[in-house]
Amino acid sequence: MPDIVPLPADYPAWLTELKSRIHSAQQRAALAVNRELVLLYWQIGQDILTRQTQQGWGAKVIERLAQDLRNAFPDMKGFSPRNLKYMRAFAEAWPDAEFVQAVLAQLPWYHQLALLDKLKSEAERRWYVAKTLEHNWSRNVLVMQIETRLFERSGTAITNFEDRLPKPQSDLARESLKDPYRFDFLGLTEAAQEREIENALVRHVTEFLLELGAGFAFVGRQVLLDVGGDEFFIDLLFYHLKLRCYVVIELKAGTFKPEHLGQLGFYLTAVDRQIKDEHDSPTIGLLLCKSKNKVVAEYALSDKTQPMGIAEYKLLESLPAELQTSLPSIEAIEQALQHTEGESDA
Repeated sequence: MPDIVPLPADYPAWLTELKSRIHSAQQRAALAVNRELVLLYWQIGQDILTRQTQQGWGAKVIERLAQDLRNAFPDMKGFSPRNLKYMRAFAEAWPDAEFVQAVLAQLPWYHQLALLDKLKSEAERRWYVAKTLEHNWSRNVLVMQIETRLFERSGTAITNFEDRLPKPQSDLARESLKDPYRFDFLGLTEAAQEREIENALVRHVTEFLLELGAGFAFVGRQVLLDVGGDEFFIDLLFYHLKLRCYVVIELKAGTFKPEHLGQLGFYLTAVDRQIKDEHDSPTIGLLLCKSKNKVVAEYALSDKTQPMGIAEYKLLESLPAELQTSLPSIEAIEQALQHTEGESDA
């Protein structure tokens, strides 16, 4: 049995660094391949569009083209008639070649198909493209965000951030909240009480953080505050990594009432004095309620000196009762998407 040669002292650290460099090189290579593939598909789509317009190409020509390309490149997937039509739709949806090269080519092809299939507006597509690149969403997460109408809900909570926070923090804080929040992954009925909702959110904290959005880190639930010997408990406490501040979330199972903000403000003061570090920004409060009168909420916030927001939550989508019980879970959606991707030869 050969003798074991003693390794240099710095060998483990060097090996770790080397593996990291190899992994980074593999990632860069994969991104480069994806970029070239997306650009190739866009160029093919543009050619098809041009010939259809100028020469009146029909579906039969595309079917023949698919057959010829597959014969010429038998080891290369993606030349089915269906995918060629997607290439044409891709080029038609994105006529700006510079934007395709600089931005869209960073996203995998399956992301492009999700954007084409599920969105009709270029403005919405551009918004989801930007968010996907910013947060590195997988295709499944992108699809879920589209289907839960994130674009329509983002930045719509009623807040006083513009008057209580400096720019650009006020804009970022406003965009970090949405209205309504969807808690349909909890499997609760509309009759659920505050503590029941809170318990379920903690059990499903991964989905809850995904719904809250990028930047939120979970700190704790029923966080104890000792104020002058009296004990108080915060429903949910988070820290926002981009805003660099604590976020207190209070749940109310009924309709919003102005007095709710008094309790929330008390918690913000306590967190600022007992928990917040000197380098943290002022703590933000978010009151989640089952329903609210918008005018009442705006009035209630107008004289509050602390940064707060008010938003509704939905335990189930507003669907007919006979359909609510058959709402798919996130797991079911992901499995269906994976099954669809597996069947496609795009």
